[in-house]
Amino acid sequence: MSTRAETLDFLLDQIGALPGVRTRRMFGEYCLYLDDKPTAFLCDDQLYVKITEAGRALLARPVCGRPYPGARDHFLLRPDEWEDRQALCDLLAATSRALPMPRPRQPRRAR
Repeated sequence: MSTRAETLDFLLDQIGALPGVRTRRMFGEYCLYLDDKPTAFLCDDQLYVKITEAGRALLARPVCGRPYPGARDHFLLRPDEWEDRQALCDLLAATSRALPMPRPRQPRRAR
């Protein structure tokens, strides 16, 4: 099962107040970037947020799951848990701030 377009639209509407939000289609699902940091994945209509201590402090009872086979655990948020717009934005912003900047990609060598 893949993520429906309506689910992505709803999520983007809920977090629209956050600056620097973009998504990228990856492996049939979506990666959510905040300030150019991959912060969460949207897979099978569920939001998987990277685990950080800052994020853990904001979740009353964190539930973990894996967005795809072989992935590390992430905090799992079902769409019904996205209703509190401010809490969702706070979680994603805190997670993004806690994550390091990704390493710059190396240019591909000419063959």
